[in-house]
Amino acid sequence: MSEAHTRYQEWLADSGIDEITKQELKSIQSQQSEIEERFYRDLEFGTGGLRGVIGAGTNRMNRYTVAKATQGLAQFVLEEQGSAVAGSIPSVAIAYDSRNQSPEFAMEAAQVLAGNGIRAYVFESLRPTPELSFAVRELGATAGIVVTASHNPPEYNGYKVYGADGGQLVPESAERVLAHIQALTGIGQVKRLSKEEADAHGLIATIGPQLDELYLQAVTSVSLHSETVKAISDHFQIVYTPLHGAGNTSVRQALAAIGFEHVHVVPEQELPDPNFSTVRSPNPEEREAFTLAIELAKQVNADIIIGTDPDCDRVGAVVLNDAGDYVVLTGNQSGAILTEYVLSGLQEKGELPANGVVIKTIVTSEMGAVIAASYGIPTLNTLTGFKYIGAKMTEFDATGSHRFLFGYEESYGYLAGNYCRDKDAVLASMLLCEAAAYYKSKGKTLYDVLQDLYAKHGAFKEALESRTMKGMDGVAAIQGIMAHWRKHAPKQVAGIRVTSVKDYGQGIEGLPRENVLKYTLEDKSWFCLRPSGTEPKIKIYFSVCGANEADSAEKLERLRTSVMSTIDG
Repeated sequence: MSEAHTRYQEWLADSGIDEITKQELKSIQSQQSEIEERFYRDLEFGTGGLRGVIGAGTNRMNRYTVAKATQGLAQFVLEEQGSAVAGSIPSVAIAYDSRNQSPEFAMEAAQVLAGNGIRAYVFESLRPTPELSFAVRELGATAGIVVTASHNPPEYNGYKVYGADGGQLVPESAERVLAHIQALTGIGQVKRLSKEEADAHGLIATIGPQLDELYLQAVTSVSLHSETVKAISDHFQIVYTPLHGAGNTSVRQALAAIGFEHVHVVPEQELPDPNFSTVRSPNPEEREAFTLAIELAKQVNADIIIGTDPDCDRVGAVVLNDAGDYVVLTGNQSGAILTEYVLSGLQEKGELPANGVVIKTIVTSEMGAVIAASYGIPTLNTLTGFKYIGAKMTEFDATGSHRFLFGYEESYGYLAGNYCRDKDAVLASMLLCEAAAYYKSKGKTLYDVLQDLYAKHGAFKEALESRTMKGMDGVAAIQGIMAHWRKHAPKQVAGIRVTSVKDYGQGIEGLPRENVLKYTLEDKSWFCLRPSGTEPKIKIYFSVCGANEADSAEKLERLRTSVMSTIDG
């Protein structure tokens, strides 16, 4: 009997596992491969927390994997609190999105925290992930939890953990939580109070509208040109889709607060829907997610379309090009526009600090860095994941060496201001719409602004390829691809000499170790191989800069074709 089958039998025999879960397990007793897949490992707790398919098993998202993770987190919190104020009750803030079982998993986490003597502050209903980051800081909590799987398909859910600074746990802290989780030998070791017991001891509290208002004030305080918005609001139309997620109320409130009057929400996608029934994937990185929004935009002659993912930490934008067609901006393009807008706005107000800094990730386009340099502002690079940008913000708060101005990653995550430590699609939606209104007042669209930036700084163009490889065989295949590229680093690609090979697995440039390879070519083009930390896939990033868009497109296609022929081979 394999280890997976042994675990399967242990779950069936465990008195701590409920009967509904056991019935689900009994229904697959003749499906050997399914048992193997559900039990061959524990659902991995990494720096992104947990993420997986909902279902019974150790390699699935369910109340028991959530409970074990929370028990590990509780022990981490108690250790952290031990060095804080003596006698104070440690606390954890909890938020959740619109996915299947998100409220149930959030309450499971709260009851486990209560069982460990930790107060849980739980939002009364679904909220954007960045509001959780804000809440941790505002409430002085020791940690935070968000139950979400971001833009994954409907069968997934997840569990992200935040530290006391409001940022997602960095590797060192995540490893401490993981060590506590791995030390648990069974469900019986999880401490848990019933909801009634927790309430009686005052260990579960509800977060309500008062914190929503504080968060809204923090977001809108970053606005740069609200007076311009109010001046042209009568003639400015916005179409917004929350993609059935948590952003609907917060995004609309932020837009209204700075003066936008005509915000048209896609009616079919307005309400929470855990099955995301109107889209193939609730991902604002994909044009298909905007199909209904573009139809509505044509009806109302919208100036801009915005769409947020289910937990509202990423936003995509659609704008009119010079031919009058709606085109989806990439994350890098929106990031470049926002870099220009934020820095130029601060400069215009005389508020651009001498020690200002922009932060981006190593797989993000260099265009933002070039724009920042034109304002005399340096750009720092971090590993992929906004937690690293958040960690730098916290470091700068402590040292005073730099003032954070803007941070972003190519995967549609952006932040300005200092009120939270995670990418914020509420804020970014507001800034993108505000930028569109500001430039409209000057006779330009965001597409025009992008063309101006290309003309001034070079026509940067990027692409992302990914290959999904599920299950045990997929893990091995991804490892094999990375091993091959490490062992057989190319001397040239697409006829261009390779001038730099960076293996971030070696811990270079002062960054933590991560399984990422980046190759830079003689013409400054680059590509990067990175296994996803949250999905069973490997991602391949490409970036080029040409004299114009046609030149860039040709360069990009040559580079992509050359690299992917090796990957797929």
